[in-house]
Amino acid sequence: MSLDASRGYAPGAQDDTQLPIFDVQKVQLRFDISAEFAAAQVANNVLILALSTGRLLRFDLDNAEDIDDIDLPKRPAEIGVIRRLFLDPSASHLIISTTLRENFYLHTQSRQPKPLAGLKGVQIESVAWSPSQPTASTREILIGAADGNIYETYIEPTTEFYRRQEKYVKNVFHVADGAVVGLYADVLSSKPETRRVMVASTLKLLHFSGRTGRTGHEGSGSIYSKLFESETPAVYEVERAATASPASLVVSPDPPDAPSITQDGSSVERAYGWLSAQGILNGRLLLTAADPAVLGRQLFRESKLLPQSILPPVQTSGGRPRTQRPPIASISLTQFHILALVDGRVTAINRLDDSVVYNQQVLEPGTSSLGLFADQQKNTYWLFTSNEIFEIVATDETRDVWRILLQQGHFEAAQQYAKTMEQKDAVASMTGDHLISQGRFAEAATVLGKSTKPFEDVALSFIDQGEQDALRKYLIVKLSNLRKQAVMQRVMLSSWLIELFMAKLNQLDDTISTKAEVVANSDGAQAQISAADSQKQLASVRKEFQDFVSRYRADMDRKTAYEIVGSHGREEELLYFANIVEDYSYVINYWVQRSRWNDAMSVLKKQTDVEMFYRYSTVLMAHVAVELVEVLMRQQALDAKKLIPALLNYNRMVGETVPLAQNQAIRYIQFCINHAHSTEPAVHNTLISLYAANPTKDESALLGYLQMQAQAQEQNYDADFALRLCIAHKRVQSCVHIYCTMQQYAAAVELALKYDHVELAAEVADRPGNDKALRKKLWLKVAKKVISQSNGIKAAIEFLKRCELLHIEDLIPFFPDFVVIDDFKEEICAALEEYSRHIEELKREMDESADTAQHIKDETKGLDQRYAIVEPGERCWKCRLPLLMRQFFVFPCQHAFHADCLGEMVMDMAGMGKAKRIRELQREIGRGVALGKRREGMVHELDGLVAGACVLCSEMAVKMVDEPFVTAADNAAEWAV
Repeated sequence: MSLDASRGYAPGAQDDTQLPIFDVQKVQLRFDISAEFAAAQVANNVLILALSTGRLLRFDLDNAEDIDDIDLPKRPAEIGVIRRLFLDPSASHLIISTTLRENFYLHTQSRQPKPLAGLKGVQIESVAWSPSQPTASTREILIGAADGNIYETYIEPTTEFYRRQEKYVKNVFHVADGAVVGLYADVLSSKPETRRVMVASTLKLLHFSGRTGRTGHEGSGSIYSKLFESETPAVYEVERAATASPASLVVSPDPPDAPSITQDGSSVERAYGWLSAQGILNGRLLLTAADPAVLGRQLFRESKLLPQSILPPVQTSGGRPRTQRPPIASISLTQFHILALVDGRVTAINRLDDSVVYNQQVLEPGTSSLGLFADQQKNTYWLFTSNEIFEIVATDETRDVWRILLQQGHFEAAQQYAKTMEQKDAVASMTGDHLISQGRFAEAATVLGKSTKPFEDVALSFIDQGEQDALRKYLIVKLSNLRKQAVMQRVMLSSWLIELFMAKLNQLDDTISTKAEVVANSDGAQAQISAADSQKQLASVRKEFQDFVSRYRADMDRKTAYEIVGSHGREEELLYFANIVEDYSYVINYWVQRSRWNDAMSVLKKQTDVEMFYRYSTVLMAHVAVELVEVLMRQQALDAKKLIPALLNYNRMVGETVPLAQNQAIRYIQFCINHAHSTEPAVHNTLISLYAANPTKDESALLGYLQMQAQAQEQNYDADFALRLCIAHKRVQSCVHIYCTMQQYAAAVELALKYDHVELAAEVADRPGNDKALRKKLWLKVAKKVISQSNGIKAAIEFLKRCELLHIEDLIPFFPDFVVIDDFKEEICAALEEYSRHIEELKREMDESADTAQHIKDETKGLDQRYAIVEPGERCWKCRLPLLMRQFFVFPCQHAFHADCLGEMVMDMAGMGKAKRIRELQREIGRGVALGKRREGMVHELDGLVAGACVLCSEMAVKMVDEPFVTAADNAAEWAV
């Protein structure tokens, strides 16, 4: 057995706006049931049908094939027919009540109903399930009986046969007006002890709210007794009708997009409906009130009674209205509608405006129904008869809610239920107009900014009202909702907003100034308070302006913004805007024009764009040189060459008043050279020019730089340029050093002597080192200067003794014509003695040379007498054949070789040139072309090339040290060990 899987209405088949909100669809059963339905319930997509035979059918609507067939433990003749089913919203617990007042409990995981002994004899009419909706047990639940009693029980399923299902059963309240047709309980706050209980009878609706009791642990005792005993209920009562009519209490299902319990533990707000003889009382189940004690009275005060007369008249078979309206048989609540069943007709009434949105005859006349039911968790709605099942399908139930709420003035709620852009726009427009009419301009600006109401209408309405603050807020909201592609509109709005901000700030400044004058003149305490408020408002508006500029800086035209802010004289806002748009050049230029150098430097310190430093270095170097150089030295990407004009301009201004140690231009260039290791000639030349042009007589700094370059074996400056500068500024030592680096020692000596730097000239004269001729030439120049300036010849001669190359005869031409020989008599004598010693040394060397020549002659004569002894059987050291077989050579080391073997070895070891010459000589001699002395010469040359030295003992053997002992041509086995 199964249900038809195609049950219900299929939304999406056509446009939802063209479909009715409700439609009744008959559910086709795929099995035959011979018995009629006695009762039914649905919850959490679980459908339970009670048959008149006492059987229970449990269907899983999510899975049409899943069905349970359950029998009661006793026959209907013993316990009666099932009359009512009570299923909790989670479909975990089922209470079964029979016509003979037998009650049973069935858990979702069980197929065997258990009797509720504590409730035997109680005719159950209603159940208030625990708000927490547990699955393991029911926890504390309330049961309403037909005799007006309300019982509290706690049911916990058990598998033990003799153990009762209910932990306790207690009568907690009694209604004197008859059966308890409806019960509802929920939690009012994050504390589970604070609860609400609604009790419905045929004539009264009672509302209890307060704290319940709490015992040691769950299920140990009643918790609702305290509530019923200590709290006085709010009561809504109707008059007794002439005829009996159905009565019931229903609540709306869980919101589709929210849980039934909020995060703080309280229930979500729902709607309720109480069906009585007078009609349907409905309203919101308020969770809070100004005074919790009057929550019930406030709830009833805000509720409204829907009389039965509002329902469409029931037609007779002839199409005429019936004279007597039949009573409402059953009701159910959806999220926004009341479903009523009247004489087989399903009517849907909107709870917000009492309009009838659906009215359709579903059942045949005379057909009995079990009533309307709602699945609290799944938001599905059902109609059961004794043999048919209908599903009432809701399609886009909230489609018109926004419009109704809007007409009733519930603008925020209307905005919540508006779905399409057109709906949201309509809500926003009407909401804005309503807020303006109430004088709530700031709120209206926010709402209208999101609408499509004509821009000029809204803007003019704020302007006419003098609400500049609201206009400013409206423009900001409008700007935030404009498309990025609407560039012109965004620029215009942002410019207008800047104007409004500046006007507001000026207005506040004027207000503060005016109130400050009042305080100064009258010492008014009230004026002081107003001034303080204006100060707070000024800070708030300024912060709002800053946030606006930060967010929409891309939508602003810089030139226009500068003009607007500047025209209002708002210096702080002007600079803030420039900083936000990263126009730091404008900020620095602004401070520079006002000679506020420290402010300009504070901005420049934060920059990384090198062009900023190039652009403003000249003017800042002239006023805050020390701070600027500190910043420049932290910038690694700077090109020092581009800063030279600023450095030279600074040096021109302060060069004569600032010492070299405090000269910031020199300081920066030294940093570039010593730390940044700059090799740019322009930088080095600039440093030389700054050193050379300084008015100080001390040139140690310049000379130290030049010497440092020489020691590093570098010359990153232009020597000619440096030389011209040093000569022009009479930097003699530096000039001499440059001449020396150019190895122009003569010019260096002449320049040093020109300015009477004799000692310096003497040092330069010793520079040539091994070039004695040049040294002597330079020292002669020094000698001429020394002798011409010296007051005594002896002192000059003592000075010139420092050069060993000078002799007395070299100096005599420089002496004056009338000089007494006694002044340098000793030097002449010493020179003559030196010459004598030198002549004797030459003689000794000549004698030694003669002896050496004679010794060589004697040894040459002895060469003809040398010989070597060749033993019989001696072999060639190369081919190991007897040596006497052919021409051979014997060396003093006793190594002997055949002439051809020796030739081969020499050619292998000799270079290419020598080997080639040996082959040429052998070829010429072998041909016999050369005769006589020519042949003898060629043989002598060949013998010299081949037998010049032993190949095993001479230098050739040393060159063959990397040759292997065993070659590929040798027998490796002979070398085996």
